[in-house]
Amino acid sequence: MKRLIALDVGSKRIGIAVTDPFGTYALPVGTYVRKNLKADLAYISALAKERGAEEIVCGLPLNFDGSRSAQTAYTETFINALKAAADVPVVTSDERCTTAEAHNTLIGEGRRREKRKKYVDALAATYILEGYLRNIKMKGEKQ
Repeated sequence: MKRLIALDVGSKRIGIAVTDPFGTYALPVGTYVRKNLKADLAYISALAKERGAEEIVCGLPLNFDGSRSAQTAYTETFINALKAAADVPVVTSDERCTTAEAHNTLIGEGRRREKRKKYVDALAATYILEGYLRNIKMKGEKQ
């Protein structure tokens, strides 16, 4: 399995998660506060290189029914720019419900609202990556 990095791309913050060295499970890394597109792309590209990522997985926000939204288009603009800037392949993964799931997890842990803001994006990126890894494993088992 290859080393992956996952992103939960928002307009203000980007949650980041990586796989373990064996590519079997996802770990939250942190949250990057966005500056401008050029700085954001440089940071993510450098982080992917530093972490030895062979692929970047970006969460694609779709509506619950699978339709596209304004946030989908906004995120795709970032993803396309990242594809041009990064030295590794950039793919997308369905991120429906990951942020809500992350909020629920943090609420369940008793985290206060201010603390949740610091962790929710990285945790959502972790859930995006876990879903992507699960899909890869399921495809491998079907072959």
